[in-house]
Amino acid sequence: MIPALVLAAGRSSRMGRAKASLPLGSDDTFLTRIVRTFLEAGVDDVVIVVGHEADDIVGTFGASGLPARFVVNREYDRGQLSSLVAGLGVVDRPGVTAVLVTLVDVPLVSTATVRAVVECYHRTHAPVVRPTSGTRHGHPLLIDRSLFAELRAAAPAAGAKPVVRAHASAAGDLAIDDEGAFLDIDTEDEYQRALRQ
Repeated sequence: MIPALVLAAGRSSRMGRAKASLPLGSDDTFLTRIVRTFLEAGVDDVVIVVGHEADDIVGTFGASGLPARFVVNREYDRGQLSSLVAGLGVVDRPGVTAVLVTLVDVPLVSTATVRAVVECYHRTHAPVVRPTSGTRHGHPLLIDRSLFAELRAAAPAAGAKPVVRAHASAAGDLAIDDEGAFLDIDTEDEYQRALRQ
C-alpha cells in the first residue's frame, strides 16, 4: 500500500488566503484537484494535513464528496516537516511500503505523473522517487517506509530536504514532461497566471 499525504497546513501568507480552497476551474479547488488526481491514479488512501484555517478547509472540501481523511497539525507554525510527521503518524501502518507526498501549492500534477512515480518505485525500489526536469525536482515525492524514522528524527529547521537529498539516486530521479509537477503556486500573480493557462 502506498498512501498519499497532501500538506495543506500552512498560513499561505504570500497568497493572503488559504490555497487549499482556491477555485481551480469550474468544479475544483486546489485541494479537490489534487485528491481527484491521486484517486484517478489508483491511490486509495489520501490524507490531508491541515492546520491554519483547518475548519474552513475541511468544510469546503467536504462539499466535494471525495473520499479523504484529515489530520490536524496544531504545530503547523513549526514548519512543513511538522505536517509531514503528523501525516506519517496517520498513514504508517503494517502493509504500507512507502508514502506519496505533495504540497497543496502544486495542484496541477497529472494523473500520469503520479502513476509514473509509483511505477518507478516498483521497478527500482529506490528509497526516494521524484519527478525531475533538468535540475528541477517536482511533486509528488515518494518516500520509502525505511526513511520514516529518519524523517521523524530530522531537525525541524532543516526539514525533510536533507533526508531526501541523502537518499536521492539516479534510479529514483524520474524525468517527467509535466509542467504541473513543477508549478508551485505561491502568490496571487502566480495563481492568476495559472488560471489563464
